[in-house]
Amino acid sequence: MRRPAATENTLERIESWRKQCPDLVLRSTFIVGFPGESEDEFEELLDFLERAQLDRVGCFKYSPVEGASANALPDPVDEDIKEQRYQRFMQKQQEISAQKLQRRVGQRCTVLIDEIADEGAVGRAASDAPDIDGLVFIDGATHLTPGAWVDVEIEEADEYDTWAHLV
Repeated sequence: MRRPAATENTLERIESWRKQCPDLVLRSTFIVGFPGESEDEFEELLDFLERAQLDRVGCFKYSPVEGASANALPDPVDEDIKEQRYQRFMQKQQEISAQKLQRRVGQRCTVLIDEIADEGAVGRAASDAPDIDGLVFIDGATHLTPGAWVDVEIEEADEYDTWAHLV
């Protein structure tokens, strides 16, 4: 599958973008277990992930799709190896995500309220896509209305979600 393509150019581009826009949030999706993928190529992908420090990352295991030319490629990757690589990939990205979100603790941001739960409001920052990215939990903010924009300060973070209070 020859990826990541032009790694050094891509990393330089990412660095340039981040210098121009420090709040930039980058996302991408990757496939593991593509036919012919070697352990060395997979390790290159993990290295790219570490160096690129992408903010939001998805991953799925390759599976044949009707009519796809990749179905005819030699050296299919064993399902157990695909699963192991998927788990290793996601573990690496969880570590990166946790570090990046931890740096947000103490920062303020604007959050769109999606719903009100018993404990408070649940929302997402402008960089968080609905249904696939992490959430911002605002304890005790049951008086808010879905659709409202509010300013919060991040108090805690884990691999995907943050907890905040209203400011």
